[in-house]
Amino acid sequence: MSRPTLVIGNKNYSSWSLRAWLMLRHLGVEFQEVRIPLYTDGYMEKILEYSPAGKVPVFMEDGVTVWDSLAIIDYLAEQHPDVWPGDAASRAYARSICAEMHSGFTAVRSELPENIRGTGRKVEVSEKAEREIARIEEIWKTCREVHSKKGSWLFGPFTAADAMYAPVAFRFITYGIRVGETARQYIHTVLSDSHVKEWIRESAAEPEFIDEEEVGLV
Repeated sequence: MSRPTLVIGNKNYSSWSLRAWLMLRHLGVEFQEVRIPLYTDGYMEKILEYSPAGKVPVFMEDGVTVWDSLAIIDYLAEQHPDVWPGDAASRAYARSICAEMHSGFTAVRSELPENIRGTGRKVEVSEKAEREIARIEEIWKTCREVHSKKGSWLFGPFTAADAMYAPVAFRFITYGIRVGETARQYIHTVLSDSHVKEWIRESAAEPEFIDEEEVGLV
């Protein structure tokens, strides 16, 4: 069998790439990594060699190609039951908040672009973004109130929900977003993870800069 392959974009900017990568790491799946720097000459043609959608991430295994972070997570769940929480009610809630992240929070994504290297950035967030930030905090608080005795991730052990929400921690840090104690604790959990630390180190080593993602400079 061929070795699984994950095609990703820049580690500093591509939060969707991080989601799939982090899920694979936590599952212990050994895979080959193909990094395609976004918005560089010929980048789209390179991505299209792997996926007709022209977007990253893309996961390939034994002749199967899956693109889109949530689709990759769902594919992995067929082989790894630990992708989702153990009981039906928790799985339903986890799937719902993952879908909410996948299709929503557009103001947070546009106004606070992923930029892991960025520090001390300042932006004036809109009322819509403020509502979305409050909603994210509400989700984190709800999960932790129910599952705190099982572990430090949203549902205790690491699940798909953490893969989907972990990148938000970087956005809150980069732009100095003020959050409550539960959110601060969850951000600490994310940043303390060995796989996340690896991603941060490799983000810092990337040479590319995407001007439109470098917002909030002071």
